[in-house]
Amino acid sequence: MMNNENRVMQQEFTQCKDVIEQRLREYFSADNAVDEKLLEAMRYSLLAGGKRVRPITCLKFCEAAGGDASKALDAACAIEMLHTYSLIHDDLPSMDNSDMRRGKQTSHIKFGEFTAILAGDALQAAAFETLLKSELPPRAVVEMARILAEAAGPDGICGGQHLDVLNVWAPLSVEELTAIHSLKTASLISASAKVGVVAAGGTQEQIKAAEDYALAVGLAFQVRDDVLDITEGTEHLGKPMGADMENNKTTFAMLLGIDKCEEIINRETDKAITALEGKFGDTRFLAWLANMLAERKK
Repeated sequence: MMNNENRVMQQEFTQCKDVIEQRLREYFSADNAVDEKLLEAMRYSLLAGGKRVRPITCLKFCEAAGGDASKALDAACAIEMLHTYSLIHDDLPSMDNSDMRRGKQTSHIKFGEFTAILAGDALQAAAFETLLKSELPPRAVVEMARILAEAAGPDGICGGQHLDVLNVWAPLSVEELTAIHSLKTASLISASAKVGVVAAGGTQEQIKAAEDYALAVGLAFQVRDDVLDITEGTEHLGKPMGADMENNKTTFAMLLGIDKCEEIINRETDKAITALEGKFGDTRFLAWLANMLAERKK
């Protein structure tokens, strides 16, 4: 049974997610569009659902650092655009070759491969356009753009995806696998947290604490994903069960087994929560979020 505090946090999560969903629906209108089909593909993936963990993390770190989350909403949506682009490309035949994402056809299955590639490219560009149009102070906007660009490039998502594909058939160590996912998964979660602090005008100490929290959450998130890939069915995951195994990808679950993975998830979640102590105001939601992601079933 859900206790009262958990219920309150779940409601707060849902409210925050609803605000983000509403704002995302306002982007990429087909009115007067040069290419309506491309916009349709962009919106299809952007509005396909998901937990919206990254933009929620951004808004909640903004609040925790004493800022007005409403002023960081476009920055949070820019992060989700970048995340969506990475998913579209990650699903491509040349990468993970996935037919389903969030219980729906992936972009290249529904629209064709070249449209999917261009929809991803356009969403990445739109992420920075959206961020740079923010009404936050120019110094903060430039810093947020720098953080997001770093998370997107060779030291972030692209670097992680490249290493992931290059090593599909390779027997990786835990250290090598951790390095890949620190780029592919944790880098954007980290950027989300840091962008939220910068939007609030937070301190360098708070930015570092946000980074430490997010990197730990990101590792726990990926390890949980690997466990779910072999323990939950397609209906829960929204993608085929055992997809990683079928693609010959080394995962934490394959290397370590489920019990050891659970230990890592608990350790990293505790590390994330500890990173917040004494650095922000009210961190109850962020602590709850770390635990919720660690315990998720999909």
